[in-house]
Amino acid sequence: MFSRHDLVWLSPRGWDHACAEAPGAGRDAIAAWGARGWPAVVTRLPAGLAPGRIALGIALPPRPDGTKPRIAFSVDGAAAAAHVVRATPALALADAAIAAPGAWRAPLAALDAEARGARLALRVYGALGFQAVTGQACLRPGSDIDLLLHPATPAALRGALALLARHARLLPLDGECVFGDGRAVAWKELAACPHEDARVLAKSVDGVTLATLGSLLATLDAEERCPA
Repeated sequence: MFSRHDLVWLSPRGWDHACAEAPGAGRDAIAAWGARGWPAVVTRLPAGLAPGRIALGIALPPRPDGTKPRIAFSVDGAAAAAHVVRATPALALADAAIAAPGAWRAPLAALDAEARGARLALRVYGALGFQAVTGQACLRPGSDIDLLLHPATPAALRGALALLARHARLLPLDGECVFGDGRAVAWKELAACPHEDARVLAKSVDGVTLATLGSLLATLDAEERCPA
């Protein structure tokens, strides 16, 4: 129903339920977030969460000591039709780049233009994504730009990894490539894979597993696949 990093807007009643079931320390922050009409982000299901629930999270601006408060909560998946009034994928890079620091904007525009030319859609999550949707100062010195991409074929994946590696010389790029079955792997880990038998850390909304690169490539359109 939902994928990791999706943006989810709850109804007032949905926020009330989230506050009632959240740990006490996070209730005020959750209530204030919902009152401003900001979305939560779909996260990986934590161990022990009752089946059928949707794990969500919000990230507050960094504290003076540099820590980044993150608050996790959940809603009943069976009631999502009533509690979720809107859901979208993570922000497109062009939409998130508006909230980026000035020094990043030209390099991000160049990255976006090259990605569009290659028919590769780049989306943004993490600190820059939260800054774009809330207007709060979520970035701090040393923050990364977390990108999300969904390559359609192994050839598209190779092209995407090469593109990100080039632009990472000018920008602090991080993020994940999402495969056909919804599992996602850090693009830097994929770029370092020596062969298809190499095992990588694959994340999904249901958890984290080790998977071979070959098994992940098999979930993509094999029409253009070439031997590694």
